[in-house]
Amino acid sequence: MRVKLLAAIALSLCVTQPARAQSQFQVFASVVDAAGTPVTALALTDLRVQEGGVEARVVSVEPINWPVKLQLLVDNGPGLGGPNLQILRDGMRGLLNALPEGVEVTIVTTAPQPRFLVRATTDRKALIDGIGRVSPDESGSRFVESLQEATQRIERDKTDHFPVIVSVTSGVGDFDVLERDVNRIFERLRRRPMTVHVVLLSMTRGGALIGANQTQVGMAVTEYTRGRYENIAAATRLNSLLPELGQQVAAGHEKQSHQFRLTVERPAGVKGDVGQVSAGARPGLVLRGLSMDGRHD
Repeated sequence: MRVKLLAAIALSLCVTQPARAQSQFQVFASVVDAAGTPVTALALTDLRVQEGGVEARVVSVEPINWPVKLQLLVDNGPGLGGPNLQILRDGMRGLLNALPEGVEVTIVTTAPQPRFLVRATTDRKALIDGIGRVSPDESGSRFVESLQEATQRIERDKTDHFPVIVSVTSGVGDFDVLERDVNRIFERLRRRPMTVHVVLLSMTRGGALIGANQTQVGMAVTEYTRGRYENIAAATRLNSLLPELGQQVAAGHEKQSHQFRLTVERPAGVKGDVGQVSAGARPGLVLRGLSMDGRHD
């Protein structure tokens, strides 16, 4: 497959999704008090919302609890799962330890194909034990296939939550990627807000970099979901990078599990697609996040 088109696919999806012309729109707000504690209730007048710099009227406020559910996809093939296996395990433990108790986590290894190491659970001991069972495989990682299956699981889960995927991979594998698989991933990203983070260990063969498919797909999905893409030159970076990602997921979980969905009436005479939306909180409250889809990274 010619993966040079993938960035164009992602861009196309972005620009063909304008907000529909309507008299009202919804916006999601994460609000804390002066001490930094998430508030449990908001009055209609606690937040002032503007569209295009013009005052809009908040007509309803609904508390939303969307806890994070994390899928951790790890390359146990020759790129990461061989000499770097212990480093990978240590980084995974660091990521897990950065998460608050109660976050549901799924762990999947990606070589020779995506396989459940630990199915979705909040049991921290089961997750730690599962990390200890990561074993090396001689086959290349199936990075794109694992993303496709992860997004499919998200699509099938109808519970109220916010999905996050962290994929740790290398350039070994995915030498023949099907365009239809990539298209399926982006269709699911378009239908369901989620965040995807990708960590790619750069690999060389005969003095040349390998992993073009992983690079282009990884960059495209992270850009589209406002996730984080990290291309690392040494596996030892996983020891600090994976805990950093865990902290980032934990911060998002705190906001997304304590937020409000506001229905807003557009300013009089405003037509067309919804424009730039901004908001401010009354004294004593702090607006720490504003989103059109409930995503607070």
